[in-house]
Amino acid sequence: MSVTGEQGRSFIHGQVTTDISSLENDQWRWGAHCDPKGKMLASFRTFALEDALIMMMPSDTLALDLTQLAKYAVFSKADLVDVTDKFLLLGVAGEQAQAWVNERFGPADNTSIDKEVTVIAGGLLLKDNDRFIIVMDKEAAAPLLTSINQEIVDATAWQALEIQSGYPNLAASHQSKFVPQMCNLQGINGISFQKGCYMGQETIARMKYRGGNKRALYILSGTSSETVSLETRLELALDDGFKKTGTIIELVQSGDQVLLTAVLPNDTADSAKLRIAGDETSSLTIKPLPYSLEDES
Repeated sequence: MSVTGEQGRSFIHGQVTTDISSLENDQWRWGAHCDPKGKMLASFRTFALEDALIMMMPSDTLALDLTQLAKYAVFSKADLVDVTDKFLLLGVAGEQAQAWVNERFGPADNTSIDKEVTVIAGGLLLKDNDRFIIVMDKEAAAPLLTSINQEIVDATAWQALEIQSGYPNLAASHQSKFVPQMCNLQGINGISFQKGCYMGQETIARMKYRGGNKRALYILSGTSSETVSLETRLELALDDGFKKTGTIIELVQSGDQVLLTAVLPNDTADSAKLRIAGDETSSLTIKPLPYSLEDES
């Protein structure tokens, strides 16, 4: 989604959890757009591209969230547009990712690209720890694509890396179900508790300062003989059997191997044994998050 106009940034700043007003051109951030009750309508990466603010999120979520934001944008000098078809998104990951982007997009003095956002011909390069996202106008990207000798794999490989990062890529089916802290937005700098008012702020602030959050995002990996989907339920092993628990947020499956993120009760032990509901052959274990949630305790 592209946000432009005289009041574009200030409008979005008043709608989302992250601090848009302090976002520099060489930075990107996670954020969430919530309903008045503080439940997330979308989670996104946001950054500036020329005179536009870009909000990057799953396409099915964008279709619904754009409609929600547009209801309020009519009262501001802000233009919101779905620009999905205009840009190519290409992820770069692996041991040689840094060297690969340095060779193609690095400065003439051969110094390494280390900023969160780097302007390149036809777009931007986003750095996310040791991964990169190329955001380029499709026409400008054509020469780049023809020059790539490596195999370009489908988005499932990138999804697996997003899951391993503990990122909350919210699908349309999850809208208005979770307060941001239930999906660990506070652990990835996706919530500003210092900014002014925004949609759903009262609930989100109360959950931080008064407590009450009983859920969190977990990374799970294991096996299942069944085809797993976002609608699939999980089960937690107890002394007297299994009970249904949690909601799958994102998943990848290859054969019987499954990797997923799920919102579970936040007192679920790291040693807990879980499985896909109804699949007695299934086994899922919890993997450590690559960030801390201590501020939420």
